Amino acid sequence: MPKFLALYLGTPDSQPAAPPDEQTIARGMAAWQGWMAQHASAIVDGGGPLGKTKKAASAGISDTRNNVAGYVIVEAASQDAAVKLFENHPHFAIFPGDSVEVMECLPIPGA
Repeated sequence: MPKFLALYLGTPDSQPAAPPDEQTIARGMAAWQGWMAQHASAIVDGGGPLGKTKKAASAGISDTRNNVAGYVIVEAASQDAAVKLFENHPHFAIFPGDSVEVMECLPIPGA
Protein backbone atom coordinates (compact mmCIF):
# COMPACT_ATOMS: atom_id res chain seq x y z
CA MET A 1 0.00 0.00 0.00
CA PRO A 2 1.38 3.48 -0.82
CA LYS A 3 2.89 5.57 1.97
CA PHE A 4 2.28 9.29 2.37
CA LEU A 5 4.20 11.97 4.23
CA ALA A 6 1.87 14.45 5.92
CA LEU A 7 3.38 17.78 6.97
CA TYR A 8 1.68 19.89 9.61
CA LEU A 9 2.07 23.54 8.59
CA GLY A 10 1.67 26.75 10.53
CA THR A 11 2.63 30.29 9.58
CA PRO A 12 3.61 33.04 12.02
CA ASP A 13 0.34 34.80 11.06
CA SER A 14 -1.67 31.80 12.31
CA GLN A 15 -0.10 31.90 15.76
CA PRO A 16 -2.10 33.58 18.53
CA ALA A 17 -0.64 36.58 20.37
CA ALA A 18 -0.41 34.43 23.51
CA PRO A 19 0.20 30.66 23.72
CA PRO A 20 -2.92 28.49 24.18
CA ASP A 21 -4.02 28.07 27.78
CA GLU A 22 -3.60 24.75 29.58
CA GLN A 23 -7.26 23.80 29.02
CA THR A 24 -6.95 24.30 25.25
CA ILE A 25 -3.67 22.35 25.18
CA ALA A 26 -5.24 19.48 27.16
CA ARG A 27 -8.32 19.43 24.90
CA GLY A 28 -6.14 19.56 21.78
CA MET A 29 -3.81 16.79 22.95
CA ALA A 30 -6.76 14.57 23.88
CA ALA A 31 -8.24 15.14 20.41
CA TRP A 32 -4.84 14.48 18.79
CA GLN A 33 -4.43 11.22 20.72
CA GLY A 34 -7.98 10.29 19.71
CA TRP A 35 -7.12 10.97 16.06
CA MET A 36 -3.99 8.79 16.39
CA ALA A 37 -6.00 5.96 17.96
CA GLN A 38 -8.78 6.23 15.36
CA HIS A 39 -6.25 6.00 12.51
CA ALA A 40 -3.73 3.63 14.15
CA SER A 41 -4.05 1.06 11.36
CA ALA A 42 -2.97 3.67 8.77
CA ILE A 43 -0.08 5.20 10.73
CA VAL A 44 3.36 3.92 9.70
CA ASP A 45 5.41 6.47 11.67
CA GLY A 46 3.68 8.58 14.32
CA GLY A 47 6.06 11.44 13.62
CA GLY A 48 5.93 14.38 15.97
CA PRO A 49 6.73 18.06 16.29
CA LEU A 50 9.80 19.49 14.60
CA GLY A 51 12.37 21.98 15.89
CA LYS A 52 14.49 24.68 14.33
CA THR A 53 15.71 24.19 10.76
CA LYS A 54 19.21 24.20 9.28
CA LYS A 55 19.85 24.27 5.55
CA ALA A 56 22.71 22.62 3.65
CA ALA A 57 23.32 24.10 0.19
CA SER A 58 26.19 24.59 -2.23
CA ALA A 59 26.85 27.93 -0.48
CA GLY A 60 27.25 26.15 2.87
CA ILE A 61 25.19 25.54 6.00
CA SER A 62 22.87 28.16 7.46
CA ASP A 63 19.91 28.67 9.71
CA THR A 64 16.60 28.96 7.89
CA ARG A 65 12.86 28.99 8.57
CA ASN A 66 9.90 27.22 7.03
CA ASN A 67 6.29 26.58 7.98
CA VAL A 68 6.68 22.87 8.80
CA ALA A 69 5.68 22.22 12.41
CA GLY A 70 5.54 18.40 12.44
CA TYR A 71 4.99 15.25 10.41
CA VAL A 72 3.40 11.81 10.31
CA ILE A 73 3.63 8.99 7.74
CA VAL A 74 0.47 7.09 6.84
CA GLU A 75 -0.53 4.30 4.47
CA ALA A 76 -3.63 4.60 2.31
CA ALA A 77 -5.00 3.26 -0.95
CA SER A 78 -4.58 6.65 -2.67
CA GLN A 79 -3.54 10.25 -2.01
CA ASP A 80 -7.22 11.22 -1.85
CA ALA A 81 -7.80 8.58 0.83
CA ALA A 82 -4.70 9.71 2.72
CA VAL A 83 -5.63 13.39 2.77
CA LYS A 84 -9.17 12.56 3.92
CA LEU A 85 -7.63 11.14 7.11
CA PHE A 86 -6.78 14.72 8.07
CA GLU A 87 -10.19 16.34 7.62
CA ASN A 88 -10.92 18.38 10.77
CA HIS A 89 -7.60 17.30 12.32
CA PRO A 90 -6.85 18.90 15.73
CA HIS A 91 -3.77 20.59 14.20
CA PHE A 92 -6.03 23.21 12.62
CA ALA A 93 -9.39 22.47 14.25
CA ILE A 94 -8.17 23.19 17.82
CA PHE A 95 -4.57 24.34 17.63
CA PRO A 96 -3.52 27.37 15.56
CA GLY A 97 -1.99 25.35 12.69
CA ASP A 98 -2.81 26.29 9.10
CA SER A 99 -3.06 23.00 7.26
CA VAL A 100 -1.77 19.50 6.64
CA GLU A 101 -0.08 18.81 3.28
CA VAL A 102 0.03 15.20 2.10
CA MET A 103 2.39 13.79 -0.53
CA GLU A 104 3.16 10.26 -1.66
CA CYS A 105 6.52 8.73 -0.73
CA LEU A 106 7.69 7.53 -4.14
CA PRO A 107 10.20 4.75 -4.79
CA ILE A 108 13.76 5.75 -5.61
CA PRO A 109 14.23 5.47 -9.39
CA GLY A 110 16.32 2.46 -10.38
CA ALA A 111 16.33 1.02 -6.89
